[in-house]
Amino acid sequence: MEPMTEPMISSDSHIIEPPDLWERWLEPEFRPYAPKLVKDDEGGDAWLYNDGGAPAPLGLVTVTRDRPREELRWSGARYATINQGNFEAVARVDEMLEDGVVAEVIYSPQRTMRHFMQGTEDALHLAGVRAYNDWLAKGFCAKAPARLIGIGQMPAIGIGPAVAEMRRCKELGLRGVLLSSWPSGNPSLSPADDPFFAEAEQLGMPISLHIGLASRTKAPPKPKTAMEEKAARGEGTGGRQVSVLSGAGLDSMPLLLGEIILTGVHDRFPNLVFVSVEAGIGWVPYFLEQMDDRYDRNRHWAKVKLERAPSSYVKTNWRFTFVIDHYGVRNRHAVGVENVMWSTDYPHHGCDWPHSRRTVAEMFEGVPADERRAITFANCARLYGIPGGG
Repeated sequence: MEPMTEPMISSDSHIIEPPDLWERWLEPEFRPYAPKLVKDDEGGDAWLYNDGGAPAPLGLVTVTRDRPREELRWSGARYATINQGNFEAVARVDEMLEDGVVAEVIYSPQRTMRHFMQGTEDALHLAGVRAYNDWLAKGFCAKAPARLIGIGQMPAIGIGPAVAEMRRCKELGLRGVLLSSWPSGNPSLSPADDPFFAEAEQLGMPISLHIGLASRTKAPPKPKTAMEEKAARGEGTGGRQVSVLSGAGLDSMPLLLGEIILTGVHDRFPNLVFVSVEAGIGWVPYFLEQMDDRYDRNRHWAKVKLERAPSSYVKTNWRFTFVIDHYGVRNRHAVGVENVMWSTDYPHHGCDWPHSRRTVAEMFEGVPADERRAITFANCARLYGIPGGG
């Protein structure tokens, strides 16, 4: 029996693309260049992307009922046998409610988006992003709009298309946007991105950064190494593979946060909210202390002038999601109880479905009920306009 808690909202959940997404939603002229559904070497389903590597199996980005951790592996998973809520909305709601989750914020599969966003012509880049956003809004979230909160994927081929797609996502009913690259298409943050930030502020669309960003100009990844091929076959690869899976975001999110704050983005757009997704919260207090110290020591010669101390912008303009972070929960007041949001990361292999209530009860032991509700429900509800958030 799972311990009972109040209803929860996952601030960071995912889908995998349904098998027919591109045939149904991508414009016909671009369908020959879409990802291809193929078989992995165990007969499971896998997507062949244009990164030059082996097909990407479903195994670790999907949930299958009653599959123990000891049986986790990349290959062998099939659309017919994984939880149907991985890609279908009606089943997804049933799976959420079984887990004690009443609403989820839905992010795009980044390996799919990279297929369109890197190493492609602008027209294919934009067509793939638009097709995904159309499916997310009309084919998935529209089936349960009070429970499925969609975050639109943004293109990176110039400010004009990015602003236009954000406006379109707002009209479609999506509640925020996700950057995988800077919207201007430039390799680093620049004044060219300001019109996008201005429009996001005007529309009230929070901007999410999921683990990190990749430059549009970055060369396509090299073919998989022997170690990566072993991982795809579900074979042991030792400590390196474990460390890769466990360190998501910590090498990039602090740098992105610092870059956005120290370049004065929040002084120019004081009502714009950024969301750090899946990078955890335990690192935040230390980073804020160090950022304030470095700013105070270096701002004169570096000619950086902000209206406030850098850390203060985190309190007003940033939200942070986490999955498992006992240290962060214990130090929640140093981050700001109102700034952090729990998530399941469903259906990726790091989630605890259908035992999230037990995980939350253990992680929040000793936390006052009002603070637990803020972190597991109210903060996310307030940010995205979900009923019941206060």
